[in-house]
Amino acid sequence: MKRKSNYPALVLHGGAWDIPDDLVEAHFVGIRKALHIGWKILKNGGSSVDAVEKTITNMEDNPTFDAGKGSFLNALGEIELDASIMNGKTFRAGAVAAVKNIRNPISLARMIMDKSEHILLVGIGAIRFAKEHGITPCAMEDLLIGRELQRWLELQKEPLSSTKDVFRSQKKKNIPSGTVGVVAMDCNRNICAGTSTGGTPNKYPGRVGDSPLIGCGTYADNDIGGVSTTGWGEAMIKVVMAKTIIDIMEQSNGNGNVAAEKGIELLQKKASGYGGAITLNIYGEIGIAFNTPRMARGYITAGMKKPIIEV
Repeated sequence: MKRKSNYPALVLHGGAWDIPDDLVEAHFVGIRKALHIGWKILKNGGSSVDAVEKTITNMEDNPTFDAGKGSFLNALGEIELDASIMNGKTFRAGAVAAVKNIRNPISLARMIMDKSEHILLVGIGAIRFAKEHGITPCAMEDLLIGRELQRWLELQKEPLSSTKDVFRSQKKKNIPSGTVGVVAMDCNRNICAGTSTGGTPNKYPGRVGDSPLIGCGTYADNDIGGVSTTGWGEAMIKVVMAKTIIDIMEQSNGNGNVAAEKGIELLQKKASGYGGAITLNIYGEIGIAFNTPRMARGYITAGMKKPIIEV
């Protein structure tokens, strides 16, 4: 039986962690608004790359999530951001890591993809590239919110020794991991995936997780599908999570749910990892899996009358 294609299609996540009850509504509203922005672009014939960038910039500007404004502080009390984007049609990609003073790192990642021969730029090199291409740096205060300053001050009293401790202590300390990610397919059936994050609370300066690493936090291939992940980055890197899920999807006749579930099972088995993943295949079918108490996510396809949003 021939599978029906439902495109355009859009799926996004706002982090997988133990989201407390009093933050569920904010995550639901944030997902709904971002989904509306991306879907409007796709429905009007816009590109999947534009949809991914604009959806993520909206989430980066929303302090509910750990990406852009509202991101966690590192051990020195600084904000360092990571992001990546990949075009499944051209296989071009762009990424930034440990970058400071950039309001929307996903836009800088796209600029690297579109205007550079490189894929990943970090630190001061990324800032230099941003200035050369008209992206004005912001002050750290523009990204800092009181909630995260207070969280950082509390962590200085009893600092966690590793990023794994952060995830192991989720239920006790309610420490989040609010990476955001989007996978989109446009009317031309081109797939794009992107991911953006502020990392983990109190992380060591210069720490880089999976989000800016193509194949770990983000991957897109027009012949198979797209993936964005969220969770404990060090574990995701060990199993090359995004590309692993893509490979499983290819072996599973494009079944994104099976691929995401098997990927998360592998993450836990091989690296004792925690997190989640969203997938979108070439038919516009959505896959979602996570092994944390909650994951904020939403999706809509051409075959749906209204979006599905869950936290």
